[in-house]
Amino acid sequence: MSTLSALEKRNLETIFRMRGGFVLGFSDNTFNDFFLDTIGLDITDEKYKQSGNSKANRLRAFWQQESDQVIGKVTKEMLTLVPEHWTYRKDVLTEEVPASEQQALDESLQLVERLLGGPEVEHLENLQAVTWDPNLSLLAKHVKSSIESGEPEAGLDRLHTFSVKYFRSLGEKHGLTFTQDEALNAIYGKYLKTIRAAGLIKSEMSECILTYSITILSKFNYVRNNQSLAHDNDILNRAESILIFRNVYALLKFAESIEELGPQSQGA
Repeated sequence: MSTLSALEKRNLETIFRMRGGFVLGFSDNTFNDFFLDTIGLDITDEKYKQSGNSKANRLRAFWQQESDQVIGKVTKEMLTLVPEHWTYRKDVLTEEVPASEQQALDESLQLVERLLGGPEVEHLENLQAVTWDPNLSLLAKHVKSSIESGEPEAGLDRLHTFSVKYFRSLGEKHGLTFTQDEALNAIYGKYLKTIRAAGLIKSEMSECILTYSITILSKFNYVRNNQSLAHDNDILNRAESILIFRNVYALLKFAESIEELGPQSQGA
């Protein structure tokens, strides 16, 4: 499901000249081919005809049903066609492109960055290294919802809590114990010591990255307490929030890959 706002949709409708059922200069055939070539999607599918079979109605249904990433890919390619269409309007139809359309284009280019710029989150709730429980599942849904709504900074608190529970579960799986108030970096440090002793880290570079991640998670504690919605804070900007998410998520995925080694990892 997309996170397109009403204003973002209006901007796209303005740029793509969707009044009257049309979309730019596409014919039915070229419109269908565009979607097949861009994302391998059949825009003639019945699910995109809920409000009618016009190109504009099918595009509106596409916006309603698909993910931000998919919509972002299509919109990015479609926006590259706008300058040529404007040239046609000026040279052939002798139409001037109003300033409102240029503004809508500028805002839509930023929209594409938002749709494509967020980290991948669809697999967060599918991590299999621990016995899944409702609390982790709920946390994963909250993190995913924040990212998909274009507000990764709002999900940092939940991501921190998720990471604490996840690494604590992995440690307990290896027989480790933790105090109730033990910080994320300390929990992770104990887990790292366990997998290192088991010989599961094979390269010096990996060793450096994983060891330095203790410092990264220590800084994450600060972000959670002082720059997220955990408290009444001024929250972190979106770009840095995405950077933090991607690095923490990479660590979670690496831990999952270690655990998937199977019985070998249980001898730690």
